[in-house]
Amino acid sequence: MATTTADRPAGDEAYGTDPGDPAAARTIGGPGERLGAEQVRGFVLDALADADLDGARVCLVVPDATRTCPLPLLLGAARDALAGRAAEVTVVIALGTHHGMSEEQLGAHLGYAPGRSEETYPGWRILNHESRVPETFTSLGTIGPERLAELTGGLLADTGVEVQVNRHVAEADVAIVVGPVFPHEVVGFSGGNKYFFPGVSGQELIDLSHWVGALITSAEMIGTSGVTPVRALINEAAAMIDARRLALCLVVASGTDTLHAAAFGTPEDAWAACAEVSAQTHVTYLDAPVRRVLSIMPTRYEDIWTAAKGFYKLEPIVADGGEVIVYAPHITEISVMHPQIREIGYHSRDYFTGQWERFRDQPWGDLAHSTHLRGQGTWDPEHGERNRVTVTLATGIPREVVESVNLAYLDPAEVDVAAYEADPDTFVEPHAGEVLYRLRPR
Repeated sequence: MATTTADRPAGDEAYGTDPGDPAAARTIGGPGERLGAEQVRGFVLDALADADLDGARVCLVVPDATRTCPLPLLLGAARDALAGRAAEVTVVIALGTHHGMSEEQLGAHLGYAPGRSEETYPGWRILNHESRVPETFTSLGTIGPERLAELTGGLLADTGVEVQVNRHVAEADVAIVVGPVFPHEVVGFSGGNKYFFPGVSGQELIDLSHWVGALITSAEMIGTSGVTPVRALINEAAAMIDARRLALCLVVASGTDTLHAAAFGTPEDAWAACAEVSAQTHVTYLDAPVRRVLSIMPTRYEDIWTAAKGFYKLEPIVADGGEVIVYAPHITEISVMHPQIREIGYHSRDYFTGQWERFRDQPWGDLAHSTHLRGQGTWDPEHGERNRVTVTLATGIPREVVESVNLAYLDPAEVDVAAYEADPDTFVEPHAGEVLYRLRPR
């Protein structure tokens, strides 16, 4: 039945504001450790063996290919642990609004021959989350304006939000998140309940939660520990799910399929345990700012919508007036799923808030993404927009398109990586997108 959070008291840990207790989760590994495949498999088997899953309809919510994660290993262990116990198993790819995965991509991602998932995962259903299909969703109710104001620290005070989730999650007896934790530009650290919202949620909450993060700014939000306003919001929404929620959270060695750590428990507890490890593993500190960054993007990022991570995870180490070059010759699109970015362009937060009547009816998620790739800046009617750093795309996107969205263009054929590596004013990140760089506090 649809409900509302408006009448529930603030601070009720059973309804969304639980910060999580790392000590309450079952854990393995830690910062600097490298877990072997058999260690990981044994951990997953033991964790699921002790969970009450007999006769349950289980929904596994897993990441898409934009996140590094050894899913074949993890799901293989889950298959063996659930065999003969779960009444049914459905796997939903937590795409948010990302592009759906083809059968070939799903097979490579989950570890089965395309078209033959039944041989590897007998009886399992494997589905893309289809955010553009209304029948995908079940409404869980609303978070009212008063409660939303409390959760966001007053950033949003005059609006409520309907909470919709993928119906396979809503109809399950047990919903289990399986996914990594990384520093994140919207929520602080990804993972846990974030795989429900925005991973398999309706557009309204996606847009609203991303805009809350953008109002705080990516530079301030990314890598922030604890329950940020956006984390509080998604925890609140997740607590409206009737299914029992569990999570297998992971800390992955960036760019590999090797785990530093894993935790199993409630999404709040398992996430808190892994966020502590991620903060020590996925954040690298420099002593002084650099003039330029060359951010080399892996091919898992198929458009700028996802490859923007190569900017905002390195922006903090760039000096005022400096430059971030996002180098991705394979990318030919600004965004496959969000074509309106082409119309909006890339701008700072103040550009939008200073002209809110002009932009308030645009999708707030698109506005948020715009700020993520443009970075810090100011705007006023007299001087216009002034940005802290230059953002340059060295991609397969034509010059005229790049410049039309308020970014600088560089022909990728002219990028000499070795020359940049030899330049003392340039920092080269060869595998951008997962590790956050910061300046060491003085």
